[in-house]
Amino acid sequence: MSGMKILSMLVFGALVGLMACEQATPAENTIADYELANAWSDMTLYITKNTPANSPTYASRGVGYIGLCMYESIVPGYDSHQSIQSQLNGLEGLPTVETDAEYFWPLALNAGQAQILRHIYNQTSDENKFSLDSLEQAFEAVYVDVVANKAVVDRSKTFGQQVADAIFEWSKTDGGHRGYLKNFDKDLVHPVRPGSWKPPLYAQSFSHHPLHPYWGENRTFLKQNTGLELPYMIPYDTTESSPYYQQFKAVYDTDLALTQEQKEIAIWWGDDPDETFTPPGHSFYIASLVIDQKQPDLITCAETFARVGLSVADAFINCWKWKYHFFSERPNTFIPQFIDQEWESFWPDPPFPAFPSGHAIQAAAMATALEGMYGPALTFIDSAHVGRERDEIRDVDFVERPFTTFWGVAEETADSRFYGGIHTPQDNDIGLEEGKRIAGHVNALKWRREE
Repeated sequence: MSGMKILSMLVFGALVGLMACEQATPAENTIADYELANAWSDMTLYITKNTPANSPTYASRGVGYIGLCMYESIVPGYDSHQSIQSQLNGLEGLPTVETDAEYFWPLALNAGQAQILRHIYNQTSDENKFSLDSLEQAFEAVYVDVVANKAVVDRSKTFGQQVADAIFEWSKTDGGHRGYLKNFDKDLVHPVRPGSWKPPLYAQSFSHHPLHPYWGENRTFLKQNTGLELPYMIPYDTTESSPYYQQFKAVYDTDLALTQEQKEIAIWWGDDPDETFTPPGHSFYIASLVIDQKQPDLITCAETFARVGLSVADAFINCWKWKYHFFSERPNTFIPQFIDQEWESFWPDPPFPAFPSGHAIQAAAMATALEGMYGPALTFIDSAHVGRERDEIRDVDFVERPFTTFWGVAEETADSRFYGGIHTPQDNDIGLEEGKRIAGHVNALKWRREE
């Protein structure tokens, strides 16, 4: 049973299949580790999608803390793994377990995930909070029958909640706390220079003010991802033979000959925060597909979500730092001025500068994190948007995407922004390179005791 099925059953009050029946024994009521982990991943995506004023930046931060909490809430129970708190950027003093005391780690994870979601998304609706509470209570009801020891139950729940509380307290000092309260900055003074970003006329967002211009100043999860050198950007030049001009010419030429599949790719990876679980949520979703297929033990599930979450979060911080450093324009300003004044991109512009691509950098970070655990190749189908209504404006359906490698997901995610006409090749190329580098630092952490 997939995590999404568990969540759906819960939301509609039909978690009967997981609950004890009169003849059932405790052993028959157990839940597979991967089902528990994926149910909480699904809840994370549900809350992300259905919480107003969410943004890709804030969602990236959320999956970072949620993934980390999943890992740290159970790692004391595994001799193979160790806490990574001392390897992170200022995290210390997480709760410790009682010596020689018994814990039931699925209960700790269950309580910790519920608690960290309450903290991170405290602004979500009462209905969402009810769904969150119900999921926690449903799993707890099953596990209480399995454990049959109140002291162990209470101790496990308390530990998970304490880990979540400690991680949340640390999160308050990162610079992004309650970032949804000021998504768009109307007071930012825009640099005025050739090639600088201008608020889009054809926009994805209702706001023409820039999204989170100071997000790049936030604390990264890893020290290794702080102070990375600036990537190289091709200098501004409107001469037709110049590399800069040719970047935008490539966007223009491709747009004139878009295939149906390229259009499908463009809308599939759009992940508009007003309608979906955002690009970082999509990366968390890809991780859940891997978990669903591999069905690993609980600590491996937690490590998977932690690696992906930390990688995506740090990728966004660095991406936003560079976006507002270069403050670079998008094709919707350059092409009408220098190539074709009637041109309009296939996909609308988001409300922030172009270089480098946020889609590319976070997808590359996700792919690299998953490669670090599972190798480069895995055959799976991304069905995240199957069932969505046809995009009548662009005359395109949402068609599931098959993959055989994680890097194939990263490349297609980057390509989608090129097909959409909102990113040049250099935006994507640098995004892919930097996302790989950032996640490489996450993979290099000492997750296991023997490392």
